[in-house]
Amino acid sequence: MGIPVKLEVFEGPLDLLLHLIDKNKIDIYDIPIVEITNQYMDYIRSMPKEDLNVMSEFLVMAATLLDIKCRMLLPKEVNEDGEEEDPRQELVEQLLQYKMYKYIACELKDRETDSDGILYKSPTVPEEVAEYIEPVDLDRLLDGLTAGRLRQVFRDVMKRQSDKIDPVRSKFGKIEKEEVSLTDKFSYIHSYMETHRKFSFRALLEEQHSRMHIVVTFLAILEMMKLGEIQVAQEQTCGDIFIERTDR
Repeated sequence: MGIPVKLEVFEGPLDLLLHLIDKNKIDIYDIPIVEITNQYMDYIRSMPKEDLNVMSEFLVMAATLLDIKCRMLLPKEVNEDGEEEDPRQELVEQLLQYKMYKYIACELKDRETDSDGILYKSPTVPEEVAEYIEPVDLDRLLDGLTAGRLRQVFRDVMKRQSDKIDPVRSKFGKIEKEEVSLTDKFSYIHSYMETHRKFSFRALLEEQHSRMHIVVTFLAILEMMKLGEIQVAQEQTCGDIFIERTDR
């Protein structure tokens, strides 16, 4: 009858490697790969074979260790910088990263355990204490304050205000939308035609005091031409345009 052996349960192959390194008091930066591989394989042989998912992870690491062991026996490779590459370097980096995560996980677990023993009490400050406002000591507040100091504070505040002003936009006037309706412009032109049976289109536009008025006047002229209220004629190429009402 065989002697039952109780094996420690490890969370993964990296956890097992860290255990072997700590157990043998090995420098993680200088792992004796042959010794560690032999101990790792002994543990693999003793593991239960029921859970293939768990076994597959440990077998992959075993293959990695054997690969590193074989590369250690061969001449060392040289990188682009002419330095010799250590086959163990990638494994060391994985172990260091795993060790850091494991330490952080333990630290968080300890904090969670400690937090179970912490109780919080709602504040029970009396109403008169909560509403208390310390009186202002004017003598202490104004201690050392002089007229010169006040003047300097005033200048600093005014300077900060002036610094906020945009030197370009500050020169703009107040921009307001000018309301000009086509109906109002129809009435204006009809009134204009009562004293001007025939008039210059240029003269009509020159009497408009804004660009918006010019645009709406132009649209009104086009609409009146469409309705047959006016006739438009140009006696010379690029010459002035004359408008005449049709009495319709």
